[in-house]
Amino acid sequence: MKPDAYSSRRPFLPLRASVPSCLNLCVCAILLFACYVPATFSAHAADAPVKPNIIFVLSDDLAQGDVGCYGQKLIKTPNLDRMAVEGTRFTQAYCGTTVCAPSRTSLMTGLHMGHSPIRANREIGLEGQMPLPAGTFTVAQLLKSEGYATACVGKWGMGLFDTTGSPLKMGFDHFFGYNCQRHAHSYFPTYLYNDDKRFDLPGNDGKGIGKTYAQNLIADETVKWVRAQSGRPFFLFYSITLPHGRFEIDDVGQYADRPWTMEQKSYAAMVSRLDSDVGRLLTLLKELRIDENTLVIVAGDNGSSFPPKSALGKLFEQAANGLRGYKRELYEGGLRQAAIARWPGNIPAGRVNDDPWAFWDVLPTAAELSGAILPEGFKPDGLSLVSFLKGGPAPQREYFYWELHEGRPQQAIRFGDWKAIRTGPFKALELYDLKSDPGEKTDLADDKPDLIAKAEAMIKSARVDNVDFPWKEPVKKAQGAKTETP
Repeated sequence: MKPDAYSSRRPFLPLRASVPSCLNLCVCAILLFACYVPATFSAHAADAPVKPNIIFVLSDDLAQGDVGCYGQKLIKTPNLDRMAVEGTRFTQAYCGTTVCAPSRTSLMTGLHMGHSPIRANREIGLEGQMPLPAGTFTVAQLLKSEGYATACVGKWGMGLFDTTGSPLKMGFDHFFGYNCQRHAHSYFPTYLYNDDKRFDLPGNDGKGIGKTYAQNLIADETVKWVRAQSGRPFFLFYSITLPHGRFEIDDVGQYADRPWTMEQKSYAAMVSRLDSDVGRLLTLLKELRIDENTLVIVAGDNGSSFPPKSALGKLFEQAANGLRGYKRELYEGGLRQAAIARWPGNIPAGRVNDDPWAFWDVLPTAAELSGAILPEGFKPDGLSLVSFLKGGPAPQREYFYWELHEGRPQQAIRFGDWKAIRTGPFKALELYDLKSDPGEKTDLADDKPDLIAKAEAMIKSARVDNVDFPWKEPVKKAQGAKTETP
């Protein structure tokens, strides 16, 4: 038998008879207490819940049809496919809305588009987008309050560093990558940021030619940061720009000999590069022996960036999942995301789940996982997914709501299996039964006036007017005016 911590010490010797017996008792009591206290503290420490690490990998413009486990045949995604085998794949995971900045805002704030401070991509000057306003509460702030290290690596797009929306003012200890979404269009940019410090990339022209592929640096920084968090819970928002256009990559790799256009080869290689970088991260978690204490969720931020009838869409059969629509539309093809969650020992392996959830559920989920208390007066629109992720039923709610202010404002609301869509301020609602018609082919609005009335009432209650995103037809730009939308 292995001796205990004290067995190698000399045995207690009898005290001299002249020492009062009460002193003997005191000495024994002190020694017994010294032995008891460490054991008690150790037992209490063992009983204390360990806060899980949380990683959310957000891919820019990844569509369901791009990933092998969702049916893709030509683009290889072995790591995401294995992640689905080891975790749960969701068929009805919804983004915040169908363009970058507002979708990310929903993920960060726990608010749907009826309450979100950002409801469109809005450009500011030569660099940057409309910032999150002062007082915005984010999932990073919530987790930081519970002792989590926090980092955003990749793309931000919700406020430059001198604005209220800087990631370093929104709860992140560390930032690395692109702040501006337009700047992130280039995979060979002339510069990136480390925290709020710009560093140049000599040899890059920002137009598709260069020596340094940005994702190489971003992936390396991700690994470096995770390694540095040994023994401390962390939250990583890994906001990968792949496979957002422009379609640029330093090596088309396994697709070099395919009889495809360079655009098609590049797109496939970008999706596969996303896959390999996720695989690299999962391997690191195992190496660090924190795999079983880390929740990893991978999702796209909106639907495909190109229509099913385009050259890319036809080759890769983006519409093969039977969904209608893509980026900047509120049909299911724009809203439903490829989404996989993995947490060994907690999330069921090999599960495919058809229940809906949305980006605004992430903040309340993080609150439950970390034990954080939400600020007084703050009420997220989302619901905690903890029990659901672990194999339980999806949380019950009245509706899911979206809107978008890219050109003509749009609205959509889902209640049960019913989905109502308005494609413009003066447009009538369309109505679809998603259970029997997930492709939204048959508009049932004329046959279901009671459901249309119900949808109208819920839409009215779901949104709060925002002066920056009024519900009206946009003013037409002067002829010849040009804008570039991320």
